[in-house]
Amino acid sequence: MATLITPPHFSAVEDAEALRNAFKGWGTDEKAIVGILGHRNAVQRKQIREAYDQLFQEDLVKRLESDLSGHFERAVYRWILDPADRDAVLANVALRKSEYDFKVLIELSCVLSPEEFLAVKRAYQFRYKHSLEEDVASHNQGDLRKLLVALVGVYRYNGEEINAKLANSEADILHEAIKKKDFNSDEVIRILSTRSKAQLNATFNRYREEHKLSITKDLLGESAVSEFQKALHATVRCINDPHKYYAKLLRDGIKKIGTDEDTLTRVIETRAEKDLKHIKEVYYKKNSVSLDDAVSKEISGDYKALLLALIGKQD
Repeated sequence: MATLITPPHFSAVEDAEALRNAFKGWGTDEKAIVGILGHRNAVQRKQIREAYDQLFQEDLVKRLESDLSGHFERAVYRWILDPADRDAVLANVALRKSEYDFKVLIELSCVLSPEEFLAVKRAYQFRYKHSLEEDVASHNQGDLRKLLVALVGVYRYNGEEINAKLANSEADILHEAIKKKDFNSDEVIRILSTRSKAQLNATFNRYREEHKLSITKDLLGESAVSEFQKALHATVRCINDPHKYYAKLLRDGIKKIGTDEDTLTRVIETRAEKDLKHIKEVYYKKNSVSLDDAVSKEISGDYKALLLALIGKQD
C-alpha cells in the first residue's frame, strides 16, 4: 500500500498559484512547496505542472531547480516528474556515476511490471535520444554487461501460470552453476532475465526445498563476493522479495557513514505511491525502529520534511 497522503479537495490551478506565491519575496517558501507537492499524486503533480505553465508561461520544473538547492532540490525535482521520466533520470544518473550503481537498473528491470518498464525505456529514449540498452552496454563490460543488457532488454511475461517441471529443472541448473562457481553461465543469465516472476519464484522455492538453502544465501557463499555475484543476488532479491530488498537498502543507506541520501530519496520516492507501507512494516520488523524515526534522526530541514511527508508521517 502507498504512504502518500493526498487531500480530499484538489485544484491544480489553486496549487499552481500557491507555488507561484512561494517563489515571491526575499526567499522561497520551502514549507509551502512541501505542503503542496508532498501531498499530491503523480496525476495531480502533472496537472499542477500544466496549470503552472498555462497560468504563468513558465516551466515549473525549471523554476524549482533554480530556486532550490542541495538534496532538497534533487528530491523535489525527481518527485515532480512523471514516474517513468523520473525512473529514466535515475537510470541515467546511475550509469554516469563515478561509482557505478548497477542496483538501480536491476530494480527498474526486475521490480517494475513489464508495461511500467517499457514506459521507462520510452521516456529514456525521448529524454536522452538513445536507448537504455545502448547506454547500459556502453557503460559496462564483461559479465556485468551480459547480465544487465539481458535484464533491460527483456519484456517478461507477466502472467501467474507456473510450470512445475520447468521450475524443478531450472532450480537444478542454477544450483549446479552456483556449486561450480560458474556464476556467469549463459544459462544462469538466460533463466534470470527471461522467465516470468511467477515462474522464477517457483524455481527459487524449489531450489530451497531441494537444496535446503535459499539461492540468495548460496549466491553469496562464504568466500569473497564479486560485484557480479552481488548483481545476481540483487536480481534474485528484487524478483523474489522486493519489500525486504528495499527495507535493507534503506537500512544500509541510513547506517552508512554519511547518510546515502540518493538511495534514501530513490526508494522513498519510487515506492511512496505503491508499496512503501509494506516496506515500512518490514523495516520495523527487521530493525525495531520505525522508518519515520530513522529518517528523522539522519537528515534535516526541508529535505527531511519532504521525505517524511512522502513516508506518510503526520504531525
